[in-house]
Amino acid sequence: MWSAIGDPTRRTMIDLLLADGPGTATSLSRRLPVTRQAVAKHLAVLDRVGLIHGEPAGRERHYQVDEAQLARAVAQLSAVGATWDARLRRIKRIAETIERDRQNSEGD
Repeated sequence: MWSAIGDPTRRTMIDLLLADGPGTATSLSRRLPVTRQAVAKHLAVLDRVGLIHGEPAGRERHYQVDEAQLARAVAQLSAVGATWDARLRRIKRIAETIERDRQNSEGD
C-alpha cells in the first residue's frame, strides 16, 4: 500500500476522486499530465491495494475511493510519523547533551 500511495500521480488521482467523486481513466487523464493508459495502470495499482474500487459502467470502469481503507492508511501513516517524531526528539536530546558536555569540557 505504501508504494502505491508513495507515487505523486496516484496521490493526485486519489485527491481528484475525493474532490470530484467517481471517475474513469478517461476523465482522470484529462486532468493529469499522463496518458490514459498510464492512468489506467495507476488505477489498477490503487484498486489492487484496496484504496479505490472500480465498478464496470459500459466500456469503462468508474472508480471511487474506499474511504475506510484510506482512513486506515492515514492512521497507520500518523502512527509511523509519531514514532519518527519521538525518535528525532531523542536524537536531538542526545546531540544537545553531547554538545553541552563538549562545551563544558572545553571550559575546564
